[in-house]
Amino acid sequence: MLLKVAAAKKLGSFALNVAFELPAPGVVALFGPSGCGKTTVVNVIAGLLAPDAGEVVLDRTVLLDTRRGIDIPAERRRVGYVFQDARLFPHLNVASNLKFALRRASGLRYVSLDEVVSLLDLGTLMARRVHRLSGGERQRVAIGRALLSQPRLLLLDEPLAALDQERREEVLPYLESLRDRLAIPMVYVSHRFDEVLRLATQIVLMQSGSVVAQGGIGAMSLDAQLRALIGPDAVGAVLDGVVLGEDEPSGLTRVRVADGELKVQTRKVAPGTALRVQLLARDLIVSTQMPQHLSVRNNLKGVVSAIIEDDSGSDLIAIDIGGAQVLARVTKAATRELGLTPGLPAWALVKSVSLRGRSFTSAAYPRG
Repeated sequence: MLLKVAAAKKLGSFALNVAFELPAPGVVALFGPSGCGKTTVVNVIAGLLAPDAGEVVLDRTVLLDTRRGIDIPAERRRVGYVFQDARLFPHLNVASNLKFALRRASGLRYVSLDEVVSLLDLGTLMARRVHRLSGGERQRVAIGRALLSQPRLLLLDEPLAALDQERREEVLPYLESLRDRLAIPMVYVSHRFDEVLRLATQIVLMQSGSVVAQGGIGAMSLDAQLRALIGPDAVGAVLDGVVLGEDEPSGLTRVRVADGELKVQTRKVAPGTALRVQLLARDLIVSTQMPQHLSVRNNLKGVVSAIIEDDSGSDLIAIDIGGAQVLARVTKAATRELGLTPGLPAWALVKSVSLRGRSFTSAAYPRG
């Protein structure tokens, strides 16, 4: 399956001109600073904004093609939309809000009311009126209502932006479950990289109305333009690995990543579970010899693939660990003294306490 989007639109002094084509299902994150055009893009996909020129294709279904005069009305596109504010019907309780969407749904019904209630843990909220819900609860209901419209594609425009940190942490696990258990194609708009890291499979990086980079989460985590946007403390690599089991002496989870293995702090997960791990450049140490007699238990053997200037006093050392790359920030003096050059064997060392894993599975998505 494929999601293909192209759109050009002039809005006053702002000009949007974007194009991207990415695999689906999965979570495509539109990431960039406020005002770069992310919401404009999703409004074009939803059919709420007509572009001056553009094309939107999901799998083999053409939703928009201005050259061919195709423009499927928004209500017939089967695209679910979750806004920053929940936009629930205030005169209805939670159950009635959900059933309203279900009654209006057309085509194949791939998710039931009971499944949505279970997935989003809405059982205890069904009789409540909207004004008695917390911000996080409202957004969970809004997500449920969008799902019950039986969409082929789900758009989420900064759905956590209006929530405080506690409420954000409340809702994020439900979004992860939605991604993993239903595998519905999603476009997720955010300017917060921590959300993108947890949810995305693909990133479209936007600035000033244009796409400046796009690709898988692993490759994009190494992109120079993304590094400049997220700041030095968030720079690092994202690795998708597979759980091997528990390391009994430490109680940590053993995870295979590329040709190496990490011991990671995470909740109990079964062997074979896919797990996403972020390695921050600031947490990695580089060695040019096999590490011995150290308290650091995680070391990934690889080859230096690139030396990237970070700032006036430091470099980012990219190490290929067998089909995946990690980044380590070292001083320029360390680069010289260790003789770090592309092609040199090296080990990336990281403390287990610096690692966190997030389960990341996939499921078949019924098409219709």
